[in-house]
Amino acid sequence: MFSRRSGILLHPTSLPKSSGIGTLGKSAYEFADWLHDARQTLWQILPLGPTGYGDSPYASFSTFAGNPLLIDLELLVQNGWARSEEIAPPEFIKTCGAIDYGAVVYWKLPLLETCASHFLVHCTQKDRVAYEAFKNDNAAWLNKYAAFTSIKNHFDKKARAENMHGIASMWNAFWPRDLALCEPSTVSKWESEHVHEIEVVKVIQFFFETQWRALKAYCNERSISIIGDIPIFVALDSADVWANQKLFQLDANGVPVAVAGVPPDYFSETGQLWGNPLYDWRVMKKENYSWWISRIARTLALVDCVRIDHFRGFESYWAVPYGEATAVRGAWEKGPGRDLFIAIKKSLGSIPVIAEDLGVITDEVRALRDECGFPGMKVLQFAFDPNEAGAGGMTNVFLPHEYRDAHCVCYTGTHDNDTLQGWLLREKDETVQLVASYVLGKQIAADHARALMHSGELCEKIVQLAFASTAQFAVVPLQDMLHLDNSARMNEPSTTGKNWQWRMESAMLTKAHAERLAFMSSLYGRNVRH
Repeated sequence: MFSRRSGILLHPTSLPKSSGIGTLGKSAYEFADWLHDARQTLWQILPLGPTGYGDSPYASFSTFAGNPLLIDLELLVQNGWARSEEIAPPEFIKTCGAIDYGAVVYWKLPLLETCASHFLVHCTQKDRVAYEAFKNDNAAWLNKYAAFTSIKNHFDKKARAENMHGIASMWNAFWPRDLALCEPSTVSKWESEHVHEIEVVKVIQFFFETQWRALKAYCNERSISIIGDIPIFVALDSADVWANQKLFQLDANGVPVAVAGVPPDYFSETGQLWGNPLYDWRVMKKENYSWWISRIARTLALVDCVRIDHFRGFESYWAVPYGEATAVRGAWEKGPGRDLFIAIKKSLGSIPVIAEDLGVITDEVRALRDECGFPGMKVLQFAFDPNEAGAGGMTNVFLPHEYRDAHCVCYTGTHDNDTLQGWLLREKDETVQLVASYVLGKQIAADHARALMHSGELCEKIVQLAFASTAQFAVVPLQDMLHLDNSARMNEPSTTGKNWQWRMESAMLTKAHAERLAFMSSLYGRNVRH
């Protein structure tokens, strides 16, 4: 898996043409064809789960389920699982421009429920067999997720009917105590009283699974491997926490004792308060980390390689008392360390993992990463920041000439960074000059460096630098390959309301771009087909 390869980072929601949001339909296959023509063998995506608060794929209602919004309606019609007259979007749903999640959810989720009901009545015997097999194979997570979604939908509607703002999460007073605490007999009674609603949730997951596996097979046939993503933590408002409360640091009422974040640093004086419930690693160890093993296995059933976000949290994590307004009053607590990965390897064998090892990383975290044999990340945007790892300047560990071995992945940026062009546009003249001098290998005047930046040539040279690096993988966000500015940024951490909305335009993927990437892959030995 970890031979010399290259590819593009693009989440399916950013694909063009389909109504409201990118899907797993025609545009996804066209993108795979474009990657093949460009001789790229990696397609990196973000987490695939159903998005919750803030529309973030890193705050999902389930780490096992798929995002219903990614389901392509045209493919449902082609399979006979929906009627063509039902899927026409209303006028307020756009096929281009930024994603309006509120509008998409309002229109598409009820429509998918209608399609699922149609499937249950009209599907062929072959489809029924496939559906029953899907339910049987995924019962360990699917049953609880479907029950959770049914309960949540019910109480969300109640909250709206009573003019309550927001949503009725499972910790809200709208959930009866026994349901909120996932009391088995109470949940069983709910399931028996809401059979159709729960079955509809399962059918929608079958739709996602069928479409995703077909797309993945199409990519794999063209020597394209999918790099997926696992956030280390899960959302409080999720089926994962609801169904496994003993595995988390919660009190007797299901309220977190402490939550996740990161301490103050040069990016933030008060740190970052993420709010995710923390794992009770002692309980997980007693169960031989079975939940984590199932989580990794499920993800690797959907992708070929997985990036684990915030890998440093396995060595030690920042625990903030629940109710704190900031992350300042937290403390470092020890994580499971190598013990977890020994259990995973014993159960699953060697697994293809990329460790997200960004931020303030200690020798202990590096030792854990290396002992597990996982490649870390090198982000070129950080390479010219004197605050980042090491002494800064020209000894920064993110600079390609400082890579001590090839067992790493070189990125121009990530989904949390500004676009490469956006970053350059807001940097000081001396930084832009330094970047230009480094990538061109000669002293460049400040005004010349700015001219190179505005033309897009400097951005292009940084992309080339990633391909030329010794890193085994080189991955470039599509926005960086296209030299797009800040308007194409995917996410700005610690903000809400404007993230995860970017969609590419269908005309952006040109033959010239493919030829350029193909040339660089060939020139720098990254065009090996697998």
